[in-house]
Amino acid sequence: QLVESGGGLVQAGGSLRLSCAGSGRTFSAWAMGWFRQAPGKEREFVASITWSGDSTVYADSVKGRFTISRDNAKKTVDLQMDSLKPEDTAVYYCNVVRLSDYMTPFDSWGQGTQVTVSS
Repeated sequence: QLVESGGGLVQAGGSLRLSCAGSGRTFSAWAMGWFRQAPGKEREFVASITWSGDSTVYADSVKGRFTISRDNAKKTVDLQMDSLKPEDTAVYYCNVVRLSDYMTPFDSWGQGTQVTVSS
């Protein structure tokens, strides 16, 4: 089970830090990713990280502004979002990602956390 938190309302140029809390003994064995879905749009990949945290992948739209990290001892995966833009407004979700491409979600979706960036 994955639970997202940390969303909120922020002005353009601001920052937010999202957190995804996992459970189960195998959490540290999974590659994890963040995804987002804006109103009227399909859910899209944002960022992912290997089980060890030694490699990351980012969507071009967030590269250089977002940073994904994980703490396997705490069973958390965080997404630090800086220089936020109004187009980052969406519901953000975390999920396990497939090892084939580190971008395809693998598990069911949680409730997500809403991020709203005002201009």
